[in-house]
Amino acid sequence: MTTADLARVNAELGRNAPGLTAWALGLGAPTIVTTNFRPFEAVILHLVTQVNPDVPVVWMDNGYNTEATYRFADEVTKQLGLNLQIYLPLRSRAHREAVDGATPALDDPRHAAFTEEVKLEPFARALRETAPKVWFTALRATDTAVRAQMEPVSINPDGLIKVAPLLHWSSKDLHEYCVKHGLPNNFDYVDPTKGEDNRECGLHLTH
Repeated sequence: MTTADLARVNAELGRNAPGLTAWALGLGAPTIVTTNFRPFEAVILHLVTQVNPDVPVVWMDNGYNTEATYRFADEVTKQLGLNLQIYLPLRSRAHREAVDGATPALDDPRHAAFTEEVKLEPFARALRETAPKVWFTALRATDTAVRAQMEPVSINPDGLIKVAPLLHWSSKDLHEYCVKHGLPNNFDYVDPTKGEDNRECGLHLTH
């Protein structure tokens, strides 16, 4: 895909989530959609699986999710018939805490290693094993300063086409979509690698 192609797609479909989703899946390339089952995640999962129900849904379960998040994950998976593929850290939470103690604070030098272990390494493993050419993500411009500078479709240095159909959606847009399509939601969500809502976890800085 050329720079001109990319610019055209972003201009024509960047604010048309269903159209952009259909375009990306229409490329016919190996595709994944990642999720962390945070609030409104059912929207991206519904958008993608309405077009292709077999797309692998990759979840890096860090082991630190709330009970509500695990219940939500099961509910959405069952309701949408997701092809869910769960990637876990190489050590369990119990093992990690027995050896290293509680989750390190954001200003703790060990926090980077913690993020690498529970999120980045499992994602790198997921990319190796699923070998996608297209990656759907529920990133939104309002999440962080980094994401506010993104385009709905971009190409990573490794050639992976990154598609964020919901980039320009508001929480109201997402809520209305959930209501319209009868989708469940979850607001009891915590990401131990971020600590703050507007802080990047590193995954989208690296990929």
